[in-house]
Amino acid sequence: MAVIRLTLASLVLLLVAGLVQAAAIEMREFDDPVMEQRYRSLTASLRCPTCENQAINDSDAPVSRDMRDRVYFMLQDGRADMEIRDHMVERFGNYVLYNPRLEGRTYLLWGLPAALVVLGGILVVLVVRARRNASARALSDEERARLDALINRGRTP
Repeated sequence: MAVIRLTLASLVLLLVAGLVQAAAIEMREFDDPVMEQRYRSLTASLRCPTCENQAINDSDAPVSRDMRDRVYFMLQDGRADMEIRDHMVERFGNYVLYNPRLEGRTYLLWGLPAALVVLGGILVVLVVRARRNASARALSDEERARLDALINRGRTP
């Protein structure tokens, strides 16, 4: 009898846990599949301000829920994607954008990788040229005499 009660209690707990999980899923109604795709794209491209590198569509934080609501309502109002992003940046700062805009303060962020690649290429060319020139240089008389002495020392018993 105790086993049946324990099993029944476990099943009820699993059912309640499933209902709680189902209640946590947000359902958005869209009349247009394009609008739904825009919503998914926007929520995937905006970063949660409280989470570490997590998009608002994946985050369970209350601020992410509010941001998703705001994106949904702004889309329903007919706002453009850029307008929605601008609103989010105005409210939360540039941190919410996964791909920061090209502005005066982000030139270093966007230009540094390209500059490092160019600098690395120049460095490789300089090293290759230096090694080529070093191997092509003729030996001086002193170096040749020392080399001959080392070679001859190994031959004599």
